[in-house]
Amino acid sequence: MALHLLKLCVGATSAEDLAAHIDHRLAISGSPAYWHVTRMVPKRGEELAAGGSLYWIIRGSVQARQSILGIEPFTDEEGIGRCKILLDRTLVLTRHQPKRPFQGWRYLKAEDAPADLREFGEAGDGLPPELATALQELGVI
Repeated sequence: MALHLLKLCVGATSAEDLAAHIDHRLAISGSPAYWHVTRMVPKRGEELAAGGSLYWIIRGSVQARQSILGIEPFTDEEGIGRCKILLDRTLVLTRHQPKRPFQGWRYLKAEDAPADLREFGEAGDGLPPELATALQELGVI
């Protein structure tokens, strides 16, 4: 069974906003790789890299995920230990799942992870994103 991470997506107001941020970072870096830097190194990194995902909490609910490709500890310019979580650049939208705010990241068991809806940018169910979000929050879809 895969092990996942939960992380607050600070600054993004929607999955669309997060997708735009990812595209922008990839464009200015010129790198084919995308990563997120954290202070702490997950002790269960091998389990995360073996099929896990980083689930993004946006405005109080899990809304999207990215597959974890690897975990790379490093030391920054100031001598502080950090960790790069290497991520697939594909953003997958998930069913909304309410979550309270917290600092850092948390492990998420596979059985507790929200179901995937579709990859960002794929044709969906034809509903406008705002309506689909409202219906999910009400538990209708």
